[in-house]
Amino acid sequence: MVGDDPALQAAYLLCRARTKQQDPAEYALIQLVPAVLRPACWALWTAANALDDLADDRTAESEERAARVGEWISALDHELATGTSTDPIRLALVDTAWRWRLDISQLHNAMTLVQHDAHGRQFTDWSSWRAWGRGNLLPWFDQVRDLFDRAGVAVTLRLDRQDVYEQFLDGVRLTDILTDLSADLAQGDLLLPGQSLDQFPGSADDLEQRRWSPSTAGLITDLTGLARRWVTQPALTRGMHPGLATVLDTMADLLRAQLDAVSAAGPTLFHAPPRPSFVTTARLLAPARARAALAWSLTEVTVPPPRRPRHDTVLTQRPRAQRPAFRSPPPHPSGERPPQIPVDQMPTHVAVIMDGNGRWAQQRGLPRHEGHRTGRSAAYEMVYGALEIGLRHLTLYAFSTENWKRDDEEIGTILALLHQELREYPLEDLDVRVRWHGRPDRLPQDVIDLMRMRESSTRDRSGLTLTTCINYGGRDEITRTATALARRVRSGQLDPDLISETDVAQHLPQPDMPDVDLLWRTGNEQRISNFLPWHTAYAELYFTADYWPETDRRHLWQAISEYTRRQRRHGAPLTAVVSHEPQQP
Repeated sequence: MVGDDPALQAAYLLCRARTKQQDPAEYALIQLVPAVLRPACWALWTAANALDDLADDRTAESEERAARVGEWISALDHELATGTSTDPIRLALVDTAWRWRLDISQLHNAMTLVQHDAHGRQFTDWSSWRAWGRGNLLPWFDQVRDLFDRAGVAVTLRLDRQDVYEQFLDGVRLTDILTDLSADLAQGDLLLPGQSLDQFPGSADDLEQRRWSPSTAGLITDLTGLARRWVTQPALTRGMHPGLATVLDTMADLLRAQLDAVSAAGPTLFHAPPRPSFVTTARLLAPARARAALAWSLTEVTVPPPRRPRHDTVLTQRPRAQRPAFRSPPPHPSGERPPQIPVDQMPTHVAVIMDGNGRWAQQRGLPRHEGHRTGRSAAYEMVYGALEIGLRHLTLYAFSTENWKRDDEEIGTILALLHQELREYPLEDLDVRVRWHGRPDRLPQDVIDLMRMRESSTRDRSGLTLTTCINYGGRDEITRTATALARRVRSGQLDPDLISETDVAQHLPQPDMPDVDLLWRTGNEQRISNFLPWHTAYAELYFTADYWPETDRRHLWQAISEYTRRQRRHGAPLTAVVSHEPQQP
C-alpha cells in the first residue's frame, strides 16, 4: 500500500527489485509477511544495503567512501523533516517512516558504524566483534519489530530472552561474513576476530593469500559450527504469533542451509559466494509459505494510517535549540501555570509513590481496580506538569514486587491498563524519554515487549525522562547489584576490599539514574515501601493526604515549591549551608 504517487511507486518497486536481485533469501522471507508490510520491509533492507555498498565501493578511497556515507545520512536527516527525497531508496525509507510512524532516529548509530567501516575493521576478540555486529544489525531488526507493532502484531521477545535474540543475530552476522568471504578478502577485509584466527595458526596469512590449507579448513569448520549453534535458538519463537514464528523459523532454516553450502564449498569459498541449491531452498520455502498464509489469514493486520509529518524523527544529535519542536502539553483546565522556580532550586529528580487508588474507589462504592483506571489521568497530569515546570527526571511507582499478593482481578486490571497505555502511547508527540525499571519475571510477554519498544523508540529524546517502576522492589534491586559485584570479584576484576559507593552505583540495574531529590507519596501514608532505597538516601520526603486519583499537576508544583523551602544540608551544619546556598525568596 504505497498510494498513487508514480515516483513513490517506482521507489518501492526499485527496492523490491534490489532485494530480490541482491538477496533472494531475504526477499523470500519478506514474502512470508503480510502484503501490506512488504514495501516497508523492502525499503528498510534496501536502505541498509545501499549504505553498505557506499562503504564497500573500492573505486574510491576510504575517506571519500566515508564522506559519501556521511552525506547519505545527512540527506536522509533533512528529508525526514520534509517528507520527500530525490533519491528513490531514501524516498521509500522516508515514506515508510512517515506512513508507519516509525522513529528511525535509533538507526543513527548503526549508520555511523557503516561510515566507520569505510576505513576498514579489525577485531581482536569476540567481544569487540559482537559489539560491532550487534550495533549494525540490532537497530534495523528493531525497526522491523516496531513495524509489526504498528500493524497490530507485537513481536513477543521477552527481556529474559534478550541474550537468545542477540545470539541469533550474531549467527546471522557470522553466516553473512562466511558467505561473503571471497568479496571481503578481495577488498582486503578480514572481518573475523583475531581470537578465533589464533586458534588455527597460519590461518590469517592463508586467508589473506586465499590459500586453502588445513588451518583454513579447520577454521571454517569451527566457525560454521559456531554459527549453526547461534542460529538454532528454539526459545526465540516460543509463545510468538505463528506467522512471525514461521518467518523466523524459516530464516533459521535458510541460514543453516547457507552454512551447509559454506561447509561444502572448500577452496571455492575464496572465489565465489556459495549458495544452497534451488531444490534445497524450495523444499524449505514451500511449506513455510503455506503455514504463513494460514497464520496471517486468521490475523487482523492494521493497514498503514494516512501519512502524517514526523517532526520528531531525526537522525543526528542536533543542539536542542535546533531540534524540531514537540507538541506542548495541554494546558490545565483552570488555566493555572507552574510557579517560576529558580534553576538552582529546582529538584533534578522527583519520585512519586502513587498511593490510594484502591481506597479512592472503595470510598465511592467501586471495585478497587476502578481506582487504577481513574489514576491514569493523574499520571498524565504529572507528566504534563513536569514538562511545564522544567523537571528533568520523574519516576512513578506503578507496580511493586509485593503487589502480586493482591486480588487477581486487581492485578489483571493493572496489567491490562499497562498494555493499553503502551500500545496507544498518548505521550508519543511529547519530548519524553520513557524507561522501565523492574524485573521481567511474571510479567506478560506482550507488556515486556511493548515496554522495550517504547524505551527504544524514545531513547534519544532529551526533555523529561519518565521512569515507570513496574514489578520493582528496592531490596531486590540491591540484591541484584550485590550479585553483579560478586561476579566481578569472583572473576578477579574487582578487589572486594576496594569496593566503593561508586562501584555499587555503577552496578545498579539503572546506573545512570540520578539520586532522588524529592520523594512524594500520596494517600496519607508515611513510608517509602521499598522504593528506590539507594537513590532516596538523601531525598526530601513529602507526604500528602490526597488519594492519587484526586491529584493533578498542581499538586506536583506544590510539592516542588515545598522542596525549595527545605534546607539541603547533606550532613553539613546549618550555618555552613546558609552561608553557601542562595537565600530563599
